[in-house]
Amino acid sequence: MVAPGPQVQPSSTPPLAFEVAAIKPNKSGSSSSHSNMNDGRYSATNVTVKRILQYQAFDITAEQIEGGPAWLGTDHFDIEAKVDDATREKMSKLNREERSQLYHQVFQQLLASRFKLVVHWETRQLPVYALVIAKNGSRLERAKKGDGGTGTSSGDGKLTAKGITMDRLAQTLTGLLSGELDRMIVDQTGIAGAYDLAFAWSPANRSAAIADASTDNAMPTGPSIFTALQEQLGLKLISAKASVQTLVVDQVEQPSEN
Repeated sequence: MVAPGPQVQPSSTPPLAFEVAAIKPNKSGSSSSHSNMNDGRYSATNVTVKRILQYQAFDITAEQIEGGPAWLGTDHFDIEAKVDDATREKMSKLNREERSQLYHQVFQQLLASRFKLVVHWETRQLPVYALVIAKNGSRLERAKKGDGGTGTSSGDGKLTAKGITMDRLAQTLTGLLSGELDRMIVDQTGIAGAYDLAFAWSPANRSAAIADASTDNAMPTGPSIFTALQEQLGLKLISAKASVQTLVVDQVEQPSEN
């Protein structure tokens, strides 16, 4: 069974939350949106609640979100929020993965307090991509002995990882490719141990933009994620079905603007 996305853990202390948050409906009708979390401040323009659920609050795919009214994916909002100085200082001392866990918590609290969001998890059979070994075998290199360090770096169609397991690679790719594949990736390689790896691909959205550009300004699109995994790592993504933890929306309300 595939594990659910990050969740707030029970605690005797109050959960971390944004100190202040301003939320306003966006009626521009624009198809573009953006969001940014930097130094404890979150700024978003023209985003939907479904997008916040997917990317900021739980790091899951759109297919893992069930229930709720249609406006979750159609109504757009502008949001400005920030954590208090103590929380910002705490976040600055954490590594990337620890900081990501706290980000999930503050966004979950934002949705619970301002949108009255109530959710629960259910296990359902969903389409996924299974990560398997390609026909000619994997090209993975085992992590160097005596070096227990781990970490990942990603961006703009590149992923570099140190001491990563195949299960963790599948989870990482799920997050990175949620906007392109909209399916969870699950490890079915049967490969144990930790590996150092680096590979690059051309993100689907960037490829589309390049295809629309004029011939004079066109750039090489590079390999798709499917081709890159096979040629550079000796791994492959195949369509499959698996038991996946799905986030079910029980309750949600339009927010007040202050």
